[in-house]
This record gives sequence, structure tokens and C-alpha cells, in this order.
Amino acid sequence: MSDTDNTSANTTPSHNTRPALPDRLCIDPRSPHHVAAVFEHDVGIRFNGKERVDVTEYCISEGWVRVPSGKTLDRKGQPLLIKLKGAVEVFYK
Repeated sequence: MSDTDNTSANTTPSHNTRPALPDRLCIDPRSPHHVAAVFEHDVGIRFNGKERVDVTEYCISEGWVRVPSGKTLDRKGQPLLIKLKGAVEVFYK
């Protein structure tokens, strides 16, 4: 009887424990838009119909993403970011 209890506990889908994806999210922990609970799962971002893996920050409602501009760094040693506007879709992988 305990074996069936363990299997039912193990078959609960993990997607129920995922937090809702916010409208705006940033990977930088210093940002006010950083949500650490979201980064415990794989997040995918589709920008203008193509999946991107280099997105640093996004905003769905305003329709933009920030991506690094090559190897250029700012004066604090962080990657220099550019903002691209278009259709943004966010999903869990």
C-alpha cells in the first residue's frame, strides 16, 4: 500500500510547481525585474518567430528584448546591451 502512495506522489507533474512567467524578466540578479524562482526551470524566448538563447532581459507587453552587442563591455565590465523591438513569446522548455 505504501508503494502505491509513493508512485502517486512521484507522478505529479512538475509543471504545476513552475511559477508564472512575468511580463518583464531580467537575468541580472541586481535588477528589480529578476525572479530567481523562474530561473530554476529552463525558459525559452521566441523573438519574431525565432528562438533566441542570448536574451538578457525581455518585456512582453512593450515588445522588446535586450541582447549583448558582440564582445563590447561597458565601464563596469558588463556586456553592452542593445534593445530589439518585435514580437516576444516566452515559454518553459
